[in-house]
Amino acid sequence: MKILIVEDEVELAKDIATYLQSQNYVCEFAINYQQAVQKIEVYNYDCILLDLMLPGGDGLSILEIIKNKNKQDGVIIISAKNSIEDKVKGLQIGADDYLAKPFNHSELAARIFSIIRRKQFDNSNLLEQKELKIDLLSKSVFVNSIQINLTKKEYELLLFFIGNKNKVIAKNALAEHLSGDIADMFDNHDFVYAHVKNLKKKLNDAGCGNYLKTIYGTGYKWEG
Repeated sequence: MKILIVEDEVELAKDIATYLQSQNYVCEFAINYQQAVQKIEVYNYDCILLDLMLPGGDGLSILEIIKNKNKQDGVIIISAKNSIEDKVKGLQIGADDYLAKPFNHSELAARIFSIIRRKQFDNSNLLEQKELKIDLLSKSVFVNSIQINLTKKEYELLLFFIGNKNKVIAKNALAEHLSGDIADMFDNHDFVYAHVKNLKKKLNDAGCGNYLKTIYGTGYKWEG
């Protein structure tokens, strides 16, 4: 899962990222209005943590851009401004949540999880497709009630595929999801192929149906 932290306090942003990375999130940064707009226009995120007070512009204006483009990124406003007016305006524009600084890391992670679960998985903690079950709380994957061991990248891929089931996903989109904006630095997407190959093998060896299809020349599709 990929998070964009829009925060001009660099140490705070790094502190947040360190915790979220320990929870298996890929984190990117924007420290001013212009950087945030550029990233939002190019990339998609599972959740955006948006400060209201930014050099060069206002966080609420960024929120308006997100909504005007009909992007589905979840948005949590994180700001020292704790006025009712700011909170109400942000939620009216389309923010999913509002968290006043200072906040607890575990509370932030819980809010992020809740938004992603609601947007991608119909508010469920347990994903099921015939013999396949995924417990989002424990981050455990079961095939025919037997747990299989996936790496962090394989687990992230599996959730990404299921969250976008019946859609063809290009390799560059998978590379971006796994590696964030540094995906552009890779000469090819062989690392994506390797992770997908390993995921498919582990699922197949455990007796899972062949839901993950290769769309030659394009990418992959999870059928369900």
